[in-house]
Amino acid sequence: MRPYPNNSPQAIARLLAMFMITDGNMDPRELDLLENVNVYDLIGLPRKQFAQVLVDYCDDISDEAEQDGTIHLLDTDRIEFMLAEVTDHNKRILTCVLAMDISKSDGTISDPEIVLLRHMMKEWNISLEDLERQFVR
Repeated sequence: MRPYPNNSPQAIARLLAMFMITDGNMDPRELDLLENVNVYDLIGLPRKQFAQVLVDYCDDISDEAEQDGTIHLLDTDRIEFMLAEVTDHNKRILTCVLAMDISKSDGTISDPEIVLLRHMMKEWNISLEDLERQFVR
């Protein structure tokens, strides 16, 4: 897994990319959401660079595949590594809000997305009330 500077747009984009594929299916509505809520401007990363982060993330997890080709979309060590790259509280709040938006953009929040959201919020000590206070939509 390639490292990104702490609190960089790439570190945030990779976390969002993880949510986009964590259920094993990237829905076109997730891509639409990136445009509709202006994710690229919110995190400070142009669309093309966001796409490169997504491709790099897919390459990285593919490189971690087991000998039989099994890819673990939810790997605790990888998730912890990625979460540690975002240390700024406001960026963590933004990442959580965008991850929720991505997760529900296809009309349902899958079990892997729920597990990942809960884990991220717990690790970052962020509550639903924290999110509501900063980003009421």
